[in-house]
Amino acid sequence: MKQGHFAEIYINQKSNHTDRAFTYQISADLVERIHVGSRVMVPFGRGNNLIEGYVVQLRSYAEIDQAHIKTVQAVVEEEYALNQELIDLAQWMKEQYLCRFIDAVQCILPTGSTLKRERVYSLARELNIHTAIESVTEKQQAILRLLDQYGSMNESQLQSKLEGAVKELNKLLRKKMIRVEELFKKDVNTIKEKMIRLPENKSYEEILGCIAKTAVKQKSILAYLMQNGPTSWPILKKAVGVSTAILKGLEEKGLVNVLEIEKRRNPYKNLQVASNQPYKLTNEQEQAMETIMPFLNHKQNRMFLLHGITGSGKTEIYLQLIEILMKQDRDAILLVPEISLTTQMIERFHARFGDQIAVLHSRLSLGERFDEWKRIYNGEVKIAIGARSAVFAPFRNLGMIIIDEEHEHSYKSDYSPKYHAVEVAEVRCRANNALLILGSATPSVESYNKSITGEYQLIQMVSRYNFNPLPKVSVIDMREELQRGNKSIFSEMLYNEIRENLKRKEQTILFLNRRGYSTFISCRKCGFVVKCPQCEIALTYHKNIHHLTCHYCGQTQKPPTTCLSCGSKYIKYFGVGTEQIEKVAKDYFPSAVVARLDLDTTTRKGSMERILKDYSAGRIDLLIGTQMIAKGLDFPNVTLVGIIAADTSLNLPDFRASEKTFQLITQVSGRAGRGERPGRVVVQTYEPNHFAIRHATNSNYLSFYEQEIKLRREFFYPPFSSLINIIFSGDDEGEVIRAAQEYTGSLKNYLHKEGIDPAQTVYGPAPAHLAKIRQNFRWQLIIKSKSVDQSRLTGIINSIRMENKMQDIMRRIIISIDINPYSML
Repeated sequence: MKQGHFAEIYINQKSNHTDRAFTYQISADLVERIHVGSRVMVPFGRGNNLIEGYVVQLRSYAEIDQAHIKTVQAVVEEEYALNQELIDLAQWMKEQYLCRFIDAVQCILPTGSTLKRERVYSLARELNIHTAIESVTEKQQAILRLLDQYGSMNESQLQSKLEGAVKELNKLLRKKMIRVEELFKKDVNTIKEKMIRLPENKSYEEILGCIAKTAVKQKSILAYLMQNGPTSWPILKKAVGVSTAILKGLEEKGLVNVLEIEKRRNPYKNLQVASNQPYKLTNEQEQAMETIMPFLNHKQNRMFLLHGITGSGKTEIYLQLIEILMKQDRDAILLVPEISLTTQMIERFHARFGDQIAVLHSRLSLGERFDEWKRIYNGEVKIAIGARSAVFAPFRNLGMIIIDEEHEHSYKSDYSPKYHAVEVAEVRCRANNALLILGSATPSVESYNKSITGEYQLIQMVSRYNFNPLPKVSVIDMREELQRGNKSIFSEMLYNEIRENLKRKEQTILFLNRRGYSTFISCRKCGFVVKCPQCEIALTYHKNIHHLTCHYCGQTQKPPTTCLSCGSKYIKYFGVGTEQIEKVAKDYFPSAVVARLDLDTTTRKGSMERILKDYSAGRIDLLIGTQMIAKGLDFPNVTLVGIIAADTSLNLPDFRASEKTFQLITQVSGRAGRGERPGRVVVQTYEPNHFAIRHATNSNYLSFYEQEIKLRREFFYPPFSSLINIIFSGDDEGEVIRAAQEYTGSLKNYLHKEGIDPAQTVYGPAPAHLAKIRQNFRWQLIIKSKSVDQSRLTGIINSIRMENKMQDIMRRIIISIDINPYSML
């Protein structure tokens, strides 16, 4: 055992073989600069190439032989290290979600901040290029000429100028005609700005006394700085019309100070909102505050489920709680599920808290996100607002995390690590003795169940803030419309309601759940949908094998040619898109201004904000959208909401289909009647008697929950079980199938040894719902177990993953593991 200064370091390499901490020695000159969370550069592998790493532990001894210990070479950006809490969080994510430690760290750090190695080539110092080109190939000659012309070039630059150049570089290196330098860079960097100011140790009169009477331009600079204070050089140059030489003359005389300061990329610099004061709370809001305040004042960890109907004033509670938290000098994170909601929320928070907020979401540029992250890290702000990834905001004095619309699927990551923001927030709040507040008009079944069992404390709000009634809901049976000869997307009632709304200069929202892209077989006459008899989940049609498949138990059957319920021939593959609705709306209502808000219309930066701004200003009459418009948006002039196909989400192959349908109908209905005029909602459906639609149209969450929880218990779905979804994918279908079968065989053997019945736990393998994506074939394996067994199961899965034969398989195919998946698609 060797004594000294050592660090346990995870290296930034995405390999399961290197997913562990390596011991490095810390040299005397770096001992004071390295601490837990530091980013460092270390030699790694046989070639001792430098690579970025993260310190997770410091030691005064090393348990390995001295000859095998390498030394830390450098510290990277000391001011942007991880703290102990975030290091612990990354370790928890590694174990919880079966991801690599480095993947968890890269969730926590801002995108683009990790270092990437770049090899830069230049001519050897003593090389005579005219002599050298006589002894090399034509391609090598071309490389030497390029390096002579440009001085230095990286591999991608060389390849863009000369195809196949990279293959020749090692040959030129061996001949010592060129040299290579390894550099490290980030995708995003700090922007510096030149600032000019008057010196603090001299009065203005003293400064003027040092200037010749004829130096008019120098005097104009000094006068501007005296009047306006420190000014950036571009602004100063434009204001007084002087050259750099004039400024340099003043600097050399010590009459101005020229500083390089960091320039912030502000994504909301043009945001203009009037400040406002806290609103007077209703009795329900006051009761909610009184329930939470004792835990806030005593800095106790507590988790609340704020169940308030749409328009009940949950946001004002968030605002007032954060205001109290800030007086305690503590920090808050607010998560919203959609970027479309971020702008509205930012406006409300900016009006109350000014520049004390930072914003984190994927629509910002890399530089903007990096700068916002630094403002949080440096303690310049007290509030972070953003989508899912904002849960990692690096506050050092975290007092509260609020997750608005907590039921939303967007809080679950689709990429590794497949974390859920609510689960991460629970861990962070426990570590910081902070409050977690989950707000929703339609809580997830799992969250509401936690409030029943006491894990969350339930707070209910059943009245709207302005005491307006909930909108009147009309349910239209589209089977009857068809029988009357109406084959249009719009029912007769919805058509008439839109027309009347346009006459009254009131606004309309038309909603279609775009997740209905999954094709299912439905009878247009009676509404029957072909479902799996084992799982009560809609079967999915696979065109390539002409079969219907259940993606939970793997059962398959041939598609019917006539309805299995009523015998009619009106069997159809159901699916309507927002673009089609937009076209029909423009045809039916040519005088109306129609806009569409979905992924296709919001790809450009700022496009979503422009559409919502135009709608808010009344420049759009009819807004058509997907889930982006289903929640949180508050437009007082919206009096009509039309839900085009309420049962689209109902027939997804998903045990949460009923829950999602109830939530979507309730949430989008809540957009109507939020102003002074009453709201109306028209719900179009082929299944008007389904309990999810019936309870949603009556705004009765408790009745829905009681019926849904019985089904979950009967079919052993969450919250009564834990699920793990494993996807096998690759470009060779036979290889994917063999891998899925081998993995399943190993899993069953392990389960037998642990005394767990595989027949009650393992379902599959079977073709995945999306059986082929981007030329990759996909099979899936579902593991269903009691929640208490999940840690045992994740341990087994991890053991299988590290087996030699599985490592060999993973070189050819991709295995993706999703713990507690939100969707099986």
